[in-house]
Amino acid sequence: MENIVNGCNRGILVIFLLFSSFQLHAEKFVFTTAWTPQAEFAGYYVAKEKGFYRDVGLDVVFRSPSLTGSVYHRLETDECDAGMFSLMAAIDIVAHGTSLVNIFQTSMNSSYLIVSRWGKNPLALRGGRLGVYMSEPNYLAFILDRKRRMNFEWVFFTGNINVFLSGGVDAMAVVSYSEFLLLRQAGFEMKEGSLFRFKDHGYNIQENGVYVKRDYFESHPEQVRRFAAASRRGWKWAALHPEETLDIVMGYVRRENVQTNRVIQRLMLEEILRLQIDSDSGRREFRVRPDMVRRACLLMRDCGRIDREVSYQELMGRTKRLGVDN
Repeated sequence: MENIVNGCNRGILVIFLLFSSFQLHAEKFVFTTAWTPQAEFAGYYVAKEKGFYRDVGLDVVFRSPSLTGSVYHRLETDECDAGMFSLMAAIDIVAHGTSLVNIFQTSMNSSYLIVSRWGKNPLALRGGRLGVYMSEPNYLAFILDRKRRMNFEWVFFTGNINVFLSGGVDAMAVVSYSEFLLLRQAGFEMKEGSLFRFKDHGYNIQENGVYVKRDYFESHPEQVRRFAAASRRGWKWAALHPEETLDIVMGYVRRENVQTNRVIQRLMLEEILRLQIDSDSGRREFRVRPDMVRRACLLMRDCGRIDREVSYQELMGRTKRLGVDN
């Protein structure tokens, strides 16, 4: 009996030592999010702070983009291992020659809408001034402009709603989890007739996911698999523990001196979690939908944004590289 007990104890000690070694030798994984800290990235912060990444041997380091260091620039110059892009941005990048692979997907729906400043239907604003963010091409607004011949005058701005509230534009392209909430908090009245929700008009295209360069995907298959598994765990935990998740988010917000408040971040988290629900299955699926890839490519080719189709298989790293003989 004593030998059995001693054997069990030795086995437990070996497992403990292996686990401890795994954690002590966690591999650094640098991830650039799409913006400065906010609840849009809550599940990743949870995975970091709750030790989910550490449990799988990863030391995930978050970076934020800047006006002089975009997500694409940082990924292209190897300043990070992974970056966050919308599905359309990833398709655009791949179609123009840079191989990216999706390793984790959160968004299952489009959050984009156009808000009219003067209470009119946005489709009645032909030739009007449309405010759009500079951080990433607003693909859906561009496509709408081409398809409906809106002839918008584009007004680019960097980070707040003042240009809209001051009447500097006739309408603004916003996302439902950020600027739309800020407009509501500012007391701006938005009747449904003054909104154009892209998802309700045949433009329901998934948005942000996590991408790596094809070289990294092929040379670090275990790292990307473990990152995805721990990130999924983080988002599931966030959905079940929203207030504790907000505590974590606000910690990141304070460390980078982001001007926001808990009320806005709570509303953002609720909306981000809602956008993760697949419209067909009613579940949080964390996957890229092949039909949305095809739809996005069709829309982008029709308006001249890309000149070739990017397949679902290509985005997932399951095809041979163009021009490369394996």
